[in-house]
Amino acid sequence: MTRIFYDDFEIGESIGMGTVGEIYRVTRKATGDVYALKLLHPSLGQDPLIVRRFRREMMVLSKLNHPNIVAYFGDGDRDGQLFFVMELIQGSSLKEMLQKSGELSWLEAAECGRQIAAALQHAHNHGIIHRDLKPGNVFINQEGVIKLGDFGIARDLRDHDLTETGLTVGTYAYMAPELVKGERGITGQVDLYALGCVLFEMMTGRTPYLGGNFAVIFDQHLNSDPPHVREFVPDCPVALDELICQLLAKSPEDRPFNARTVQGILGELCSGPASRMIAERGDRAASDVHPIQLSLIERIGMSTPSQELSWRAITILGLSLAAVMAAIVVFTKL
Repeated sequence: MTRIFYDDFEIGESIGMGTVGEIYRVTRKATGDVYALKLLHPSLGQDPLIVRRFRREMMVLSKLNHPNIVAYFGDGDRDGQLFFVMELIQGSSLKEMLQKSGELSWLEAAECGRQIAAALQHAHNHGIIHRDLKPGNVFINQEGVIKLGDFGIARDLRDHDLTETGLTVGTYAYMAPELVKGERGITGQVDLYALGCVLFEMMTGRTPYLGGNFAVIFDQHLNSDPPHVREFVPDCPVALDELICQLLAKSPEDRPFNARTVQGILGELCSGPASRMIAERGDRAASDVHPIQLSLIERIGMSTPSQELSWRAITILGLSLAAVMAAIVVFTKL
């Protein structure tokens, strides 16, 4: 891991608070580059288990280098208080986007899912299971690129230092049955189950299972069949509906083989007739940007009105967004 010094940064406002640390917007004094810095709470610095887990999060992030994962730049300590520096996302979380701009079209959801699956495959290739995939931990920058973040409870299958026998971790609405049961020997399949929940939510505005408390939701994860997306979104392709049902299978063996498989299926959906039509109608200046990302860029503007989009994003929108939306409408009428 790269060692850095706290005094090399000018500390700005707090932009997030977690259970073990606070996140600040910071600027590197030497370059003017802006980052996010996560600082362990001083009150927890004497707890050996918390410190070990914080170090593990740093170690996990240091192993990952992928365009769809929040980038890690190094770590250090400030008078015994651990911290690490990571990419600052100028944009919105998926949770905020859904709250402020509403459900995504199936094309937008498939594109988001494709990028999330790419991030998961990279993590799984390095023995990392996220275990807390949900809209609040998925970020979208001003270029319409997905960034998977918050690996605070991720599990490193190659690290046997921390024992978690029988431990139930995650967020109730997105937890695979094997996580609910606290099973040992979990695999990346728990992340695929959570991806199914997120895909469902992106298009319907709700999670597959609803309930007034965790016990009710847990029971449904274990025993109830999920509803079909097409019950809520009639224009959702059958192939996408079937994929989500497969992701939400109770048994890990019945889910897709790996995240790469999911990425491939979603990629085919994104590059189908609608996307080809969008690409043909879009301006050549935007040819290096995935067509569906253009509409995600617009949603970022709706979700973060106080922040300015990058000039590149504004240019792309001005040239191509009308063509994107028109093509989607045309396709849904076919």
